[in-house]
Amino acid sequence: MSILTIATVGPEKSHSWLAASRYAPGADIALYPHTSALIEAFIEGQANLIVVPIYNTREGENKPYFRLFEKIKSGYWVDNIVLPVDLSLGALQSGETIEDLTTLIGSQAVFKQCEEYLGNVLPDVTLMGVHDVKQAVRNISRQKPAGFGAIDGEKLLTTLGLGILERDVAPHNRTRYAVLGPELAVPTGYDATVLITEPLDDRVGMLVDILGEFTRRGINILDMRSENDIKTQKLQVYIEIEGHIQDDVIKEAVRRIENRVIQQMDSLRLLGSFPRVDMRTKYIKSFGFIGTGAMSTWFADRLENEGYHVLLSGRSTKLRPEDMISEVDVLVLCVPISATVAAIQQYGPLLTDGMALILLAGESETTVTCALEVTSPGVEVMLVHNLWGPQAATMKDKNAIVVRTSRSGRFCGEFEAFLYKHGADIYHDSPNKHDLLMGVGQKLPTVISVALAMTLEMNNITAEDIAGHCTLTSLYPILAMARVHAQNPRTYAEIMATSGEGRKIVRDFSDNLKKVIAMADASAIGNLTELINLNVDHLTDDFIRARMEQAKAVDEVLGRMV
Repeated sequence: MSILTIATVGPEKSHSWLAASRYAPGADIALYPHTSALIEAFIEGQANLIVVPIYNTREGENKPYFRLFEKIKSGYWVDNIVLPVDLSLGALQSGETIEDLTTLIGSQAVFKQCEEYLGNVLPDVTLMGVHDVKQAVRNISRQKPAGFGAIDGEKLLTTLGLGILERDVAPHNRTRYAVLGPELAVPTGYDATVLITEPLDDRVGMLVDILGEFTRRGINILDMRSENDIKTQKLQVYIEIEGHIQDDVIKEAVRRIENRVIQQMDSLRLLGSFPRVDMRTKYIKSFGFIGTGAMSTWFADRLENEGYHVLLSGRSTKLRPEDMISEVDVLVLCVPISATVAAIQQYGPLLTDGMALILLAGESETTVTCALEVTSPGVEVMLVHNLWGPQAATMKDKNAIVVRTSRSGRFCGEFEAFLYKHGADIYHDSPNKHDLLMGVGQKLPTVISVALAMTLEMNNITAEDIAGHCTLTSLYPILAMARVHAQNPRTYAEIMATSGEGRKIVRDFSDNLKKVIAMADASAIGNLTELINLNVDHLTDDFIRARMEQAKAVDEVLGRMV
């Protein structure tokens, strides 16, 4: 059995060498002086895999790698490795201090990563950019010069005999390395795909149209950049997206882009699919849901696609909520509105400091108050009210109300970032404001819809009667009524029964309705006109104009259906 050979750019003990060693412990590591030689070795089959740096958190993208794929006509990007870059400062001569240094040896990439440190601590030193730090230090050390230092990884510097003057001179420094191999990686369920276009002819809106085919399908774009092809100077677009090329939704997006957007077959070249890498720090490892309904499953699927471990428990599951809680970082409560407070009282005390409780609920004030009372002070608490149902394909452009508390910390922030990433429009409310506004947005329209249906029945008005006697504008409340009565009645019953400030909205509406009815019965046209004008002043011209544009759009759709 042959030993795996993995190749990268040298020298030994360099960061690229460390990345290759960490990716394939025990493999033979072949070192090459530069990227071009590395690519040639891969093309000629001298190595099974190659490791090449493509992005650094301080330096940015490694531009030459954008072009290396032009040389590779077979093989794929199959994996990644993210390596912390611990750069240290060393002196060639023992006994010298930072103040003694006049010249620094290092690569141009390392100098760029250390710009902040060099500017603050060593602004006057001469920077000697070299291709091979190891060889340069050895050559210069023979002369035993004074005032020379070097910046690189501590292992390399100590191997070369340098005394370490300062460690971690570029904090928060990480490099992403691409692993290239001969065969496409298999799907894992948490993947990313990279594509590059062939040189494109100019067309207005081409880039927007390409990206739109991904976003409208709920495919998140992780990275996008463009560069002119060297030979033709035509635009080439590099795109990294979430998902595997074998996923049906990605296949359809690629097909559509080639056939309808670019209008050229094979205009998108697959560079590879691989397990997704996240350069950001994730603090949450696992979520646990209490509630196994459709909405819990909807969120659980998307969280799993983000790489989180997700457990679901409820009355019908073998896994009991009280057993699950100790196994997760974040507990998500997603139960019917009427059962939310009781569930918080039952399970909230089981959470320990360092965990988070996220409430997927439609009523805020009572719910949040209860959660803060029964949980430990070290437990994070946040409420999220998603204004969409499990029938939604994505949360893009859907409203999400977030009620943060004094105990909403980094776990809650990470969940909110998850909502933002998937395109939700996030609004922050206090508990009181949330319930008041949801009285307008949900409670009152539901009450009106139910009362309207009752009124139709009392007056023996049929659907055919309505269709023949409604203008497009007066059809709006009829549509809302139909929507309420076409879905789960329990859901809407619980919306109407919620407590909090939403009840005030319904009561105030009832009082005002009586006043309007009294004016109308008295034929007080002047008073009614004055009332409407007062309402216009409060609503503002901008609000009315924007809503009228929406109404016209709805009228246009309804008009085509009539």
